[in-house]
Amino acid sequence: MKQYIVFDFGGTTTKHGVIKEDGIFLEKSNYKTNIEELQMFKSDLFSVIKVYLRKYEIDGIAISMPGFIDTETGYSEFAGAIKELNGKNLKTLIEENFPIKVEIENDGNCAALAEKFNGNAVGCKSFICFTVGTGIGGGIFLNGSIWRGASFRGGEFGYMVTEGNNKNLHENASMKSLIKEYKEILEISEETSIDGEEIFEKAKSDAKVHDLLDHWLRRMAHGIFNLTAVLNPEKILIGGGVSEQKGLEQEITQRLEELEWWQYVSTKIQTCKHKNDAGMLGALYHFKEKTCGDMSTRKA
Repeated sequence: MKQYIVFDFGGTTTKHGVIKEDGIFLEKSNYKTNIEELQMFKSDLFSVIKVYLRKYEIDGIAISMPGFIDTETGYSEFAGAIKELNGKNLKTLIEENFPIKVEIENDGNCAALAEKFNGNAVGCKSFICFTVGTGIGGGIFLNGSIWRGASFRGGEFGYMVTEGNNKNLHENASMKSLIKEYKEILEISEETSIDGEEIFEKAKSDAKVHDLLDHWLRRMAHGIFNLTAVLNPEKILIGGGVSEQKGLEQEITQRLEELEWWQYVSTKIQTCKHKNDAGMLGALYHFKEKTCGDMSTRKA
């Protein structure tokens, strides 16, 4: 059975592993993404690849990353939080250093692929995957196919302006924005490490944090409402680290139902099945689809 190295590059963390073609991980780990220096980014990446190549027979490298990704060439015009990859071709960069096939896809599209082929969107022809991490992204399936847009910008939900204050969803509803506001109201130093789980827990006992979380969820709900009104999907799946939070579906649905127009455009809200593995699994499915058109093995 074929085996692949998979990467899911995020603005904070890079997840990686070795996965069999049936979607079963042989191992997986992560490291902090170096977004400041291209040489360090390459060094970290190449080190992981070398370790896996020594341990396993590898048939390809599948990558999920943010930004405007040309899936035919691997060129990233814009790479989101990983600015050092703006205007770079990571596919070529790896293939020039390792004798192995590489395929790259946008991270939101990868999350949608994972859910479509073995997740909570199996059987759906039209759905949206709405991912919440360092930024806001996602993937769109319309009539059974990914919609990448005219220039690979489809699914860049983070650029929607929903508040009328010149701030977009990246600035209003991402985990980065939530953590920033949390530190400000509790006067926590910027250097202190905070995650979403801590904020959700703190909101149960602290009124200020409860209000902060409520406003953050409401802004997210506004973005989801607009997507639903435009695309009329069968369902919207919420992915990224925030999808690990218990009761998130109900929290978002509650805030959507407070909007009187929701009754006219409503759809099912659900979290992704694959949680933080969605990017890596979707990268695998994209690789298989690009290289052999084989999506028949879907046991992930």
